[in-house]
Amino acid sequence: MLLNLLRRWRRWRRSRPFWGGLFAVLAGSWICVLPLAPLKIMLQQGVAGIPSVLMGIVMIVLGLTAWFSPPQRSLAGVLTTLIATAALILSNLGGFLIGTLLGILGGGLMFAWQPHAARHTGEAGEAGKAGTAESVVAAPPPPTPHHDPQGAQP
Repeated sequence: MLLNLLRRWRRWRRSRPFWGGLFAVLAGSWICVLPLAPLKIMLQQGVAGIPSVLMGIVMIVLGLTAWFSPPQRSLAGVLTTLIATAALILSNLGGFLIGTLLGILGGGLMFAWQPHAARHTGEAGEAGKAGTAESVVAAPPPPTPHHDPQGAQP
């Protein structure tokens, strides 16, 4: 039962940008919690605490979006990177640079993540290569002709 649970966890984790989402959630929580620290630790207090909490909450939501809606990973990655960069100015140096660096790393990982393509096996003559790390990928279909009203050639 435990082995089955670990397999399901591994399959779930690999089917989405897990590490990018985790770094975004960590960055958001770091930026969000820092304004709640004692005044001696804070560099700036007052109205600046509100954007810090809001940016932290948005970064946490974007990290969770990457986990539970992988098709939205590109938008979530770009927005996480932008908010982490904005937090550098608006939120106590972005959580003393820790939140900003985690957010930029998480946003980059979310944006760069690609789902695994299904592996195709080759023909009977290539059966010996099936055990190697190489996988045979089918050629893309030829482009379809389209009508361009401005007369551009493909």
